[in-house]
Amino acid sequence: MFSPSIWRRLALGCALACAAGSTSAAPALTLAQAQQRAVENSQQLTAQGFATGAARDMAVAAAQLPDPVLKAGIDNLPVNGTDRYRIGADSMTMRRIGVAQELTSSEKRRWRAARYASEAGRSLAAAEAQKAAIERDTAIAWLDRYHLERMAAELGRQIALSRDEIAAAEAAYRGGRTGQAVLLEARASLLALQDRATGIGLQARNAAIMLARWTGEAQDVALAGDADTTSVAVDPATLEATLEHHPKVAVLTRQAELAQAEAGLARANRTPDWNVEVALQQRGGGYSNMVSFGVSVPMQWDRARRQDRELSARLAEASQAQAERDEALREHVAEVRSQYAEWQAGRERIARFEKEVLPLAADRTEVVLAAYRGGKAGLMEVLAARRAESEQRLQLLQLQRDNARTWAQLTYIQPQKGLHP
Repeated sequence: MFSPSIWRRLALGCALACAAGSTSAAPALTLAQAQQRAVENSQQLTAQGFATGAARDMAVAAAQLPDPVLKAGIDNLPVNGTDRYRIGADSMTMRRIGVAQELTSSEKRRWRAARYASEAGRSLAAAEAQKAAIERDTAIAWLDRYHLERMAAELGRQIALSRDEIAAAEAAYRGGRTGQAVLLEARASLLALQDRATGIGLQARNAAIMLARWTGEAQDVALAGDADTTSVAVDPATLEATLEHHPKVAVLTRQAELAQAEAGLARANRTPDWNVEVALQQRGGGYSNMVSFGVSVPMQWDRARRQDRELSARLAEASQAQAERDEALREHVAEVRSQYAEWQAGRERIARFEKEVLPLAADRTEVVLAAYRGGKAGLMEVLAARRAESEQRLQLLQLQRDNARTWAQLTYIQPQKGLHP
């Protein structure tokens, strides 16, 4: 039999093994890993892939001639008299079999194929835009959760200091060194902090829900690492040229190309397609068989009110698509310039807090603490100074969170190369 100490060691080993197994089953999630999984899990990208493949297949089909038409029938069959319904009795009755072919012009087929090719390009551009949006939204959710968890921890420290402040106020009140108003104020401050912590906790849970929505991971998966938000790959001097390739602008560019293809097809439709037909006609015994052939051409007798109007409409739609694309480009340039200015201002404020505000708050806490040790300040003053310093740290975390969101919007304007296949 094993001794009790051995059983205890075995139980401890099993517990450690289980803990290690749970840790390996749910490793911490870095920002890059979260984005990778979000892209892999996206059904929207899968749908765009199907749309692209469908358009490419249609482009191949549209470039072909229409299928020939097999025709068969009976001509001039008597319906009364002694020869009614007899196929071979009358010399006019013929069994007919033939083939008809529509001769669609190569220009029309080229424009039809170009139309679907433009649709495929638009689907590809939409997939790129969707990929960039997934990376951006996943980064925002990851960064939100990361900073909100740090803010919640800082609020926890403030709540602990507030409870110490209440205990000091109660002791001073019992000793007659302070009034009841100070005690009530300390309690009200604790309630405000607890309410604030509840709000931050709710935001953190929502961020975790959004991150899980993108990655498919559990909501409580740990986060690993940090994101360097101190630089962005945006140059204001070349911003307009860069945003020419912005995914959303690219979608509108492909839409303009599609409209141009529609206009080209409408212009080609002003020339009618010919139809040719060849038929063999078999008559009854003693009568000669016959061959027929013919050509049919649509008569565009009202081109000014039909084909020309269609072409005019398609040209107007092409101009509309180009104007919308140019306007979208200007809008994105202005938006990114504004975000860049916001990010720069955020960096300045963060640097000021790190280099000046927080050291000043820490110095003030040290001064009050030294005065307390010398009997020239009370414990509540020390706790208040510490809470003020903690509040400054909390403001810094909020600044870092806001700036990280702006950084994500600037960084993931386009899909990141090398992040995923």
